[in-house]
Amino acid sequence: MTSRSADAPGTGSADTGNGPAVSRREFDALFDAVRTWGRWTPADRGAWNRLTADHVRRATAAVRSGVVVPLALPWNTRPGPDNRRPALHHMTDLGDVESPEPSTYKDFIGADYHGKGVTHLDALCHIAYRGRLYDGRPAGDVVGAAGARFGAVSALGPLVTRGVLLDLPAVLGVRWLEPGRAVHAADVTAAERALGVTVGEGDAVLLRSGHVRRRAELGAWDPGTASAGFHVDAVPLLAGRGVALLGGDGDSDVRPSPVEGVHSPVHALAVAAMGVPLLDNLDLEALSAAAAEAGRYEFLLVVAPLKVPGGTGSPVNPVAVL
Repeated sequence: MTSRSADAPGTGSADTGNGPAVSRREFDALFDAVRTWGRWTPADRGAWNRLTADHVRRATAAVRSGVVVPLALPWNTRPGPDNRRPALHHMTDLGDVESPEPSTYKDFIGADYHGKGVTHLDALCHIAYRGRLYDGRPAGDVVGAAGARFGAVSALGPLVTRGVLLDLPAVLGVRWLEPGRAVHAADVTAAERALGVTVGEGDAVLLRSGHVRRRAELGAWDPGTASAGFHVDAVPLLAGRGVALLGGDGDSDVRPSPVEGVHSPVHALAVAAMGVPLLDNLDLEALSAAAAEAGRYEFLLVVAPLKVPGGTGSPVNPVAVL
């Protein structure tokens, strides 16, 4: 790691941009190069088909201290620039409508969760590119007002695998990456060397940019306009490693997008081309601290989405166990 203080402000690199720019032709060639269409059955589990009982056993073998770290943001009912469609929570029973004893208290929750304010999992029916979902399924044929008939979150089931934290602020000796800072393939390999971990087949890769810490210290902003995340040049490396899941404290994409006309290119590559679900809006601050204390950046990761037939994803509270 660098010797720069972790309390130093700003980014950890002189290159703070979202580039280099990628043309649509280059992006389409990359999409075709990393896609895994036709590889697995059932197709709508995508890269989660990589995971076997051996992966689960290896992941559980990574548990040493037994420290459990939840990775979800609090349920956010407050509007803001990063939460334009706040989650809902209200009481439906205050203990005054039942017969005597015991009294009962009930509440309602709801969320339009595909935004920036709720920790959630993207299923394979969430993203189409050139009109097609993962495995080449025409989106218009399989997604309608009643939900999706292919690639729904209910097809995924729970995930238990090895997680790897790419803690870029820790590697660079900074508090956070500034919004708009792209994470490149070279950053991934540098993080592996600095953190003593190597991304492998079936892994869940979590990218910490320090988004949550920056928001806590400087206030909310619109991450749809500017956020740190992967540049598309990192995707071939991750595809070659055979990852099963990508996630981060943003939504994995650097914004603004470096690809003209494609607002979420990493989403398109991961979900629609590679069949890799995404975890968006994680809180990785406690995991960063726990990993630093343990001196290792691998852990058991458990993700259990709600079983929503036809659903394009699910709010989740992933759990890391060190």
